[in-house]
Amino acid sequence: MPWWTNSPVASVRGRSAWNCAAEMETPLPDITRFAAAEGEPFPGLDCPGPLAAKLRAHQGRLIHKWEHYLPLYERYLGCYRDGFCGPDGATRPLRLLEIGVSHGGSLALWRGYFGSAATIFGIDIEPRCAAFDGEAAKVRIGSQADPGFLAAVVAEMGGVDVVIDDGSHVASHQRASIETLFPLLSPNGLYLVEDTHSAYWDHGFEGGFQRPGSFVELAKDLIDDLHGAWHGRPASAPWAEGWLTGLHAHDSMIVLDKQAKPRLRHGMRGSASF
Repeated sequence: MPWWTNSPVASVRGRSAWNCAAEMETPLPDITRFAAAEGEPFPGLDCPGPLAAKLRAHQGRLIHKWEHYLPLYERYLGCYRDGFCGPDGATRPLRLLEIGVSHGGSLALWRGYFGSAATIFGIDIEPRCAAFDGEAAKVRIGSQADPGFLAAVVAEMGGVDVVIDDGSHVASHQRASIETLFPLLSPNGLYLVEDTHSAYWDHGFEGGFQRPGSFVELAKDLIDDLHGAWHGRPASAPWAEGWLTGLHAHDSMIVLDKQAKPRLRHGMRGSASF
C-alpha cells in the first residue's frame, strides 16, 4: 500500500492522511512510478555513512524515506551527532523536534543516529501515535498549525536546535509551524522541511505551480529577504529577519540555517595586478 494512504501524519483537515486520501475529490498524484520494485532492497541502503548503516540494521517500526534524503541528512545533520555547538562554542546534547510521527520508525532512526543523550520529541495530530511515547522519543499529540501547542512542546524540551517538518505537507500548516518555531530555534540551529514537492500539488495540499502561499514560494521570498540589503524592500518574513543566514534547496527538501546575521563587510588584500 502506498505510504500516503497508510500514514497517520497530521492531515489536511485535522484528520489522518489515510482518511483524507480516500475522501479527496481529486486523487493524490501517482508517485508509485518512483517506488522500489517489490523485493528490491530499501532505497539508499548502499549509501555511505552511519545513517544508512542504521537504516540497514533497522528492524522496528515502519520507516519510509526518499533515497536521496540519506546523503542530505548526513550533510546537514551529521555535525550534530556529537552534540550541539552554540555561538559560545560550548557543546551540549542536541534537542530535536520532528513534526509527523507516522508509524514511529523515523524517531527510532534519529535516536540511533544521535544517541541516548539527545532530547528527541515527535508531534502528530493522530492520537494513535501517543502509543509510541517513551519508546525512542517523547511524543505529543496536537496540530503543527497550533502556535500555542508548538510553543508548549518547545518549552517542555527546554528549547530546540533542529526541526524536521515531515508533517501534513499542507502549505498553511508548514507556514504556521515555521513562523512559530524558527524564532524559537537556537542560534546555529537548523530547520529542515521534507517533501516540498507537495508545494506543486493542489490535491488538498494548497499547492500548485508557482501558487502563492506554498512553501516553495515562501522559500523564494526568503531568498529575496536574504538579499534585503541590496534591494531595500521590507522583509516578507519578519519572523526570520536578522537570523536567516542560508537557504538550501534540494529536490523535495528545503533547509534553513539560523544564525545572527553578520554585518556585511568587504575587504581587499594583496597587490593589484594592473
